[in-house]
Amino acid sequence: MPLPAMPAVQTTPPGTAATGSRSATETGTLPQHAPLVVATRGGLVESVHYGSAIATAAGGSILAAAGDPLAPFYPRSSLKPLQAVAMVRAGLNLPPDLLALTAASHSGGAKHRGGTQRILAMHGLTAGDLENSTDMPYGTNEREDWLRSGFKPTQLTQNCSGKHAAMAATCVINGWPVKGYLDPSHPLQQLVATTVTELTGEDPFARSTDGCGTPLFALTLRGMARAFGTIAAAAAASESTSDDRGATPLVAEAAVGLAMRQHPDMVAGEHRDVTELMRLLPGSVAKDGFEGVQLVGLPDGRAVAVKISDGGDRARMPATVRVLESLGVATAPLAGIGTPPVLGGGRTVGLLHAIHFLSKPVNEAL
Repeated sequence: MPLPAMPAVQTTPPGTAATGSRSATETGTLPQHAPLVVATRGGLVESVHYGSAIATAAGGSILAAAGDPLAPFYPRSSLKPLQAVAMVRAGLNLPPDLLALTAASHSGGAKHRGGTQRILAMHGLTAGDLENSTDMPYGTNEREDWLRSGFKPTQLTQNCSGKHAAMAATCVINGWPVKGYLDPSHPLQQLVATTVTELTGEDPFARSTDGCGTPLFALTLRGMARAFGTIAAAAAASESTSDDRGATPLVAEAAVGLAMRQHPDMVAGEHRDVTELMRLLPGSVAKDGFEGVQLVGLPDGRAVAVKISDGGDRARMPATVRVLESLGVATAPLAGIGTPPVLGGGRTVGLLHAIHFLSKPVNEAL
């Protein structure tokens, strides 16, 4: 049975749109998302998740798309690798496992909490210098263990603590004030903003604040895909580049990409789909974000970006695996995260899976 397209809904423009690709604020309509993923039960479609998706070539040209990939959205935590690139450019020099933690939405396990403390100690800082919000560990098992131990929400267990420790450390390295490092006018955040614009090729359409307190930029799926393709390609190129003295110094993009690839358990955690994807898809650089966001960069510079319109997390990876498949990526190893089962009475009675939603070629003047 064909699925209906999402009707346009009129809304009041929330302000003046920034320059760049066409945005919802200019047209007065909500983003025109398309159906991407369905949940079936007993042979019937029980639920439909709408969203937008894009596949880009190296440099950001569009290979395929669905929905409204040029509508601005907040990348949320998928922005962390770009923030990490900015910090490495500013002199942050960490072992690969700790650099991966800098780009992480970690599960809050002992190695994540310990890694955050290591970053702080290396730069003469303590947990009292962190300015992120408090939270329980993000991982299910890690949260249950934390609660059983009688502990409360802390800044160390909050999933962004590695990034915040690195931000404070970058301030120490550069002689910038540590206190107030989240202020958009702070030199660190000014550098992050410049780096984000460079990597995405876009000026932000809007600005806000992420859940952990860091400045947040509204961008497009195409811009974010361009950035991830750049990071993944730089990491791949660095592996094959050397001189007579050995490996050449890594550019920031390569350093961040390699760290994430080498330590996917630090980027997320055990039993997390992003960690599994990087383990199963060699050379990939992947990061999720709250509100149904997923980015994947490939070694040849191609990339995939997905936004689920309702913010639901379960449809993020099935849609992503479908786009990867369209690029000719061997996705059979990803079946477990790309088509998870729908259970009834403890047994499989359906699937969560992506439909065939991509258009090729796509009109870039969407």
